[in-house]
Amino acid sequence: MEAITFSPAQVHVFNLVSHIKSDLGLDDKLKAQLAAFYAKQIDDEMDALWESGQFDEKRMKELRGSHFRTPYNK
Repeated sequence: MEAITFSPAQVHVFNLVSHIKSDLGLDDKLKAQLAAFYAKQIDDEMDALWESGQFDEKRMKELRGSHFRTPYNK
């Protein structure tokens, strides 16, 4: 059997999670923090795309109302 190696970030998250004592703590703290973390990453990336000119008001209007879900045929 192969040993699993965790990254320093994963070890840090495991240590943080060990302090959560209830489902409420999981919902209120960890999920909110992870959502905020990823939202900030997305905001930063969008800001970079906007500043570089790869994304602008025109492109935003083109994408408004678009649906990119996979169509499922029954």
